[in-house]
Amino acid sequence: MPTIAQDKATPCINRRSRRTRTALRDALAAEIQETGDLSQVTVTAVTDRADVTRRTFYSHYRDIPDLVRCIEDEALEEMRPYVARISETTLDQLKVALDRFEPCPGSIEMLTYFKENGSYLAALLGDGGDPAFSKRLSDMVREQAHDRVAEGFIVPHADMLVDYYLAFVISAEVGVLVRWLSAGMREPVGIVARMMTAMLFVRPGDLYGRPIGFDIPTLAPQLVSQRKELLNGSDN
Repeated sequence: MPTIAQDKATPCINRRSRRTRTALRDALAAEIQETGDLSQVTVTAVTDRADVTRRTFYSHYRDIPDLVRCIEDEALEEMRPYVARISETTLDQLKVALDRFEPCPGSIEMLTYFKENGSYLAALLGDGGDPAFSKRLSDMVREQAHDRVAEGFIVPHADMLVDYYLAFVISAEVGVLVRWLSAGMREPVGIVARMMTAMLFVRPGDLYGRPIGFDIPTLAPQLVSQRKELLNGSDN
């Protein structure tokens, strides 16, 4: 049973622990930026930069991969509500946003989070960071968005198309996000949010003055049908 004195001391310990973890997180990001390669970052380099002892480091984390994993886990959980908010947006709301050249509802808040935490998110998502982090981010977005995207899909029995469409959209949006972070977040949040919203609906050729239109309601069922025929008839 903890004493009153111990109860009073706990918040201080928690605050100290949070400060230590923040210092280690920031030191890790700085080392990634300096070395250009997460695999070259050592516990000694991180603790020296964070001005903590190795013993302190090991009281929180097993090694550098564990530190990375904990940072990413926390970030993904913090991002999840923002992604969920965006995923709730209806096509009608998106159309209104596009007509007014406004960002998708929720995108400003999400990008603000990335900007406020860009010092370490940019390092982990950039070229020298953790390649698995981008995939984990994409997987989390897919988990949040899949059911919403599948609602009202015009092609029956088209799980394949939903999956590939999501993969296409998510990789594009995450790619833009990582590019913005890696370039130092020079563009304002509002501009990036509007750009990411509009890019979802750019057709082939639009940026060259030669838009290419095609009939999805006709082509998609044909694709599904041809897939079934190929799977039933051969391995090609």
